[in-house]
Amino acid sequence: MVIFLDHKVKEQPIGIFDSGVGGLTVAHAVKQILPDENLVYFGDTAHLPYGDKSAEAIKYYSVKITEFLLGYNSKVILVACNSASASAFDTLRQEFKDRTLLIDVIDPVVDYMGKKDFRKIGVIGTKRTIGSGIYESKIRERSPDITVVSLATPLLVPMIEEGFIFDDISNAIIRTYLSDKSLKDIEALILGCTHYPIIGNQIKKIFNFNVEVIDSGKIVAALLREILEKNDLLNTGRKDTDLFFVSDYTPYFEKIAKLFFEKDIKLAKADIWS
Repeated sequence: MVIFLDHKVKEQPIGIFDSGVGGLTVAHAVKQILPDENLVYFGDTAHLPYGDKSAEAIKYYSVKITEFLLGYNSKVILVACNSASASAFDTLRQEFKDRTLLIDVIDPVVDYMGKKDFRKIGVIGTKRTIGSGIYESKIRERSPDITVVSLATPLLVPMIEEGFIFDDISNAIIRTYLSDKSLKDIEALILGCTHYPIIGNQIKKIFNFNVEVIDSGKIVAALLREILEKNDLLNTGRKDTDLFFVSDYTPYFEKIAKLFFEKDIKLAKADIWS
């Protein structure tokens, strides 16, 4: 059961963070389902990608970012990063459980998969996420008859962050990864990194649209709406401007954010490390 603290109010924003632009796929999904909610987004572009960082480093970054988002009175914080969800979520929940509700991007997907009837599924993600084995262990714990194969795809995040999408370079990299024989005959593919929905159509095309591609953003956004409704915390009042922060300014972040939200965004650099 999810229980909100009594002092939380509807107008408080939803905090979201990721290592870079990937979490914008979650923010966009939230905005589609919950258009009246105010968002505060933090992209840790100074430290991306998280996938090749140590668990301790990711925990440190995640704690500092959560503290930053709580400075904006976030009523909910979405950890929109699979590497942070795998390595830091338990730490965040322990440290901040009395201050806000935290939602990761792994458990909602595992719950979704448990309601399906797949026999073999694939998971792609960063080295950190895949190395943790978190998807395999959680899915098999819930659905022991499902065959789960995992594949680290470390070039995809820097490729996306550098803007190589919808071109020959990205198609070649994606096809090379997804041609791995371990993925043969999968019925579904979990995008175990929130960057990957940006290249979701390219991934679907490589599988000839015969594999269900699982986007955590939509699943998490639907769960968030359900939780807010149950706790009478849907924002129906004051509508503020969504805020977007990065730890290091990159022109591509602003470009992809405008693409998602179809408007100019208020982007600011926040040095929370000093």
